[in-house]
Amino acid sequence: MRKLAITAIAAWLLLGGCLTTPLQAADNKSTPPPPALKVGDVAPDFKLQYFDGTDLKDVTLSQYRDKKNVVLAFYIFAFTGG
Repeated sequence: MRKLAITAIAAWLLLGGCLTTPLQAADNKSTPPPPALKVGDVAPDFKLQYFDGTDLKDVTLSQYRDKKNVVLAFYIFAFTGG
């Protein structure tokens, strides 16, 4: 049973690598590298939109600078039904 599980995982990883390689090669867009942030660095400013029930509004991180602590949480599968 353990050998079967290891074989299945290896096949899944191998198949996943084969499927993603052509997609990555076909993408000719240059993407900038992610910013190199360290613990204690000031977070870069960004803007998000949210709907408050009546209107679409913008909020930026700089609006909260020196006023409140901000915690960012990302829920990857939120609202996906999965």
